[in-house]
Amino acid sequence: METITIVLLLLLAVIVSGIVSRAVPLPLPRPLFQIALGAAIGLVADWRVTLDPEIFFLLFLPPLLFLDGWRIPREELFKDGKTVIELALGLVVFTVVGMGFFIHWMIPSMPLAVAFALAAVVSPTDPIAVSAIAQRVPIPKRMMHILEGESLLNDASGLVCLRFAIAAALTGAFSIQNAALNFLWVAFGGIAVGVGLTWGVSRAKTWVTRRYGEEGGAQILISLLIPFGSYLLAEHLHCSGILAAVAAGLTMGFVETTGEVAATTRIRRNTVWDTIQFTANGIIFVLLGEQLPGILAGAADTVQLTGHYEPWWLAVYVIAINLGLAGLRFLWVWLSFRLTLFRSGEWKTTPNWRIVAAMSFAGVRGAITLAGVLTLPLALTDGTAFPARDLAIFLAMGVIIVSLVVASIALPLVLRNLEMPAESSHAAEEDAARIAAGEAAITAVERAQHEMAEGRSNADLYVAVAARIMDIYRERIESRQARPSETLSMQVAELVERDLRIAALKAERSEIFPRVRRRELGSEAARKIVRELDLLEARYSA
Repeated sequence: METITIVLLLLLAVIVSGIVSRAVPLPLPRPLFQIALGAAIGLVADWRVTLDPEIFFLLFLPPLLFLDGWRIPREELFKDGKTVIELALGLVVFTVVGMGFFIHWMIPSMPLAVAFALAAVVSPTDPIAVSAIAQRVPIPKRMMHILEGESLLNDASGLVCLRFAIAAALTGAFSIQNAALNFLWVAFGGIAVGVGLTWGVSRAKTWVTRRYGEEGGAQILISLLIPFGSYLLAEHLHCSGILAAVAAGLTMGFVETTGEVAATTRIRRNTVWDTIQFTANGIIFVLLGEQLPGILAGAADTVQLTGHYEPWWLAVYVIAINLGLAGLRFLWVWLSFRLTLFRSGEWKTTPNWRIVAAMSFAGVRGAITLAGVLTLPLALTDGTAFPARDLAIFLAMGVIIVSLVVASIALPLVLRNLEMPAESSHAAEEDAARIAAGEAAITAVERAQHEMAEGRSNADLYVAVAARIMDIYRERIESRQARPSETLSMQVAELVERDLRIAALKAERSEIFPRVRRRELGSEAARKIVRELDLLEARYSA
């Protein structure tokens, strides 16, 4: 009973945090409000949620990473693939080595292996936190795609580094050769599991649908089970479950291009996944905040591990680690941009420091860091307590909060009036696709009209209805084939038409509900009409 109460309270906290974040005029991301609300719950309530890292990873990360991989524009990800790999792999290793030595130098009482473990958990950026920041800060699209791609892929490299740092702390031994081979197995094995499982399930689902018909609820449930299945199978094979979930999402995007799922199923499935994304994102940060009072309560004991007695030293260390992370990230991003310009033949061009700074500030830490640091063992192999574990947890928590606050404040300042390089427009290919789709629709209507009217006495009725439908498609095609001089006026006309249609749909809906209240219209018929109006409004509002 208590567990159910806690779950319901967490869900309520997610709802309240969303309301507060919209009500407060400050340009702060929702996760900060969720952390604060979670901390308030932790202070007021007399219960504590004991986070099991394995359960935490399994419940929250697979569906969220799967969804990010599913929805990320794949062509944009592959276009900047080299930059993403440089950040997701090279920057993580560079950060782990640099910050590991820096933390050990700053806090000599923390063993080098533990310092590397802490550096490993704070090195990956978090896709959930990055997405939350982007909701309040207008990050340019190409930069956002690079950040999303980086945060989706760098988790595996960071957690592999963490695994070997913990092994070194427990055994006192480390092998670069074994680490490299293990990383290859973890990374490529996880990708293979995610791709293979998703493709196999999709093929089986398609075969069943063609043979026995489609059931929308089952289709949605399958999409929910795929990320968990990929994650569990990869972890069972000692591969990266995180990369398996990401690869499953990317594969799902390719599989969906077959268009074999019914339209109503897609609409319902998107609604379900949007709800899951909102709920899981919120609970992660509420839980993070709920852990904060307990961690702060032990600050007096934790600070003694550093050789000091004043708690404010912990704040100094958190700020120093954040500065170190930002400095290393700035240096690596600058070198990565220089390399990209060199490959494109623009070796004399200097990267814009504001773009590099924005990429550096956007390196936000979140749930991956929290769950990763909690996997530090409680004891060594000889039974003694794991050295500086509480200190590492406190510093990781501080890095998460500070990175969120700094990104929320610094990114709007750095991006203000920033002129980004011109991005390729997809308007031409979108128009071409709409024209081709319209022509295919006209051909299909003509063929269907002849088949339906054949041998019927009222054939003129079919001709008239088909002509009316084809006129709509021809008008749409002509609007997309407008001359450049007419493009602006056509765009204005489209906006005016959209606003008028939305106003009309709202008026229709406002007429339906009073009729239901006056019992002039049945509830089932009303639901059908309102659903049609809602779908039309969603089309024009998109």
